[in-house]
Amino acid sequence: MHILGAGLSGLSAAVVLAKSGREVHVHEIRKDSGARFDGDFQGLENWTSRSDFFDEMREWGLDPDEFKSDPFSIVDLAHPDDVITNPITDGVAFRVVERGTGHHCIDQGFKRMAEAAGVKIHYGVKKAPEECHIIAAGPKDSSAIAFGEVFHTDHPNHVTFQLNDKLAPGAYSYLIIIDGIGLICTCLWRKQKKSGRYLNETIAWYEERYNLNRKPIKRVGGKGDFSIPEKYVHEGRYYVGEAGGLQDFMWGFGMRYAITSGALAGMAILGECDYEEEVKDRLLPLIKVSATNRFLMNRIGDRGFKMVANHWMRDQKRKGDGLEFMRWVYRPGIFRRMIWPLARMGMLRKKSMGDGRRVMRMPFRGALRRDSWEPSARAIEIGEQWKAIQRGGGGVSFSDTDT
Repeated sequence: MHILGAGLSGLSAAVVLAKSGREVHVHEIRKDSGARFDGDFQGLENWTSRSDFFDEMREWGLDPDEFKSDPFSIVDLAHPDDVITNPITDGVAFRVVERGTGHHCIDQGFKRMAEAAGVKIHYGVKKAPEECHIIAAGPKDSSAIAFGEVFHTDHPNHVTFQLNDKLAPGAYSYLIIIDGIGLICTCLWRKQKKSGRYLNETIAWYEERYNLNRKPIKRVGGKGDFSIPEKYVHEGRYYVGEAGGLQDFMWGFGMRYAITSGALAGMAILGECDYEEEVKDRLLPLIKVSATNRFLMNRIGDRGFKMVANHWMRDQKRKGDGLEFMRWVYRPGIFRRMIWPLARMGMLRKKSMGDGRRVMRMPFRGALRRDSWEPSARAIEIGEQWKAIQRGGGGVSFSDTDT
């Protein structure tokens, strides 16, 4: 059994198969699992089903204790007008994990699970997709990008999620602090020139409101490619994770979809389920809802973001649980089913892939007139500060000139 890609989806499938006695080979072009990332934090959501995702993982034979995770039940929600409120739940809303090659990272945790199950992982090799049973390769194109700065801080563990169309065009920014390491990140869903100015301005915003005592370490970046294929099994090959377009179009929470799709593909090969049916029943409705939400978010701007934030807080007051709003956001309802055909036509474009698959892909949208603004004095200082750090050897994993 051959799998292309040693990310979360590929290794999830590998563990399921190997624990059932199959000989499994995973082929990865990079030198290690998690090498695509650079120590940045990501959120593993816990709202798209009523069951805790870690319980689901254990049912599939995956061990969430193999990697470090920090659960959160409360966050700061920063509105576009800088008002800060607090969504809160009695349970776990999401968990923060680190991506990369460090021992505690989720990528390395999945690598250890696979190796313990007997999976043979071949790093630094190029394997033809047609020679593999499961395709779990990462994104090839860009529909959105994220830029961030990792820094030392003495601020306690914390998460802020901010809706702001200026600092993060069409999207959001966030602050995550775990055990003395912080990450400030801005996500761009509209293509911009000199994108580093958005990160500098975002850092300035967070510095003004939180006592961070920020000492920059490095800057990181990543991209997401969002598409919906006609089929998830093509010419006998199972497409999982980002290779199968199994991503959250709205806020980019894709790890749960990746792990779930990998486990389902493994079970399908073992004859325990029909992969195509399972994905279309369990994941595709969530993806369509997230794409519809993204279509609406692309058009509403800060005024609409403020309405969303206010509605979230009213819903929490009424129901006593801020997590219920997030469950509603991802629940297919009559209104979003009606909007979906408009979203599909207005946001997605047909594309034929090199392997013969046909998908509806979300291209990187162009900039809007309101995306042109002058940076603040503090943002300019932060940009100069980073240039000095970079000249002294500070690491960077993306180009902040043209994207």
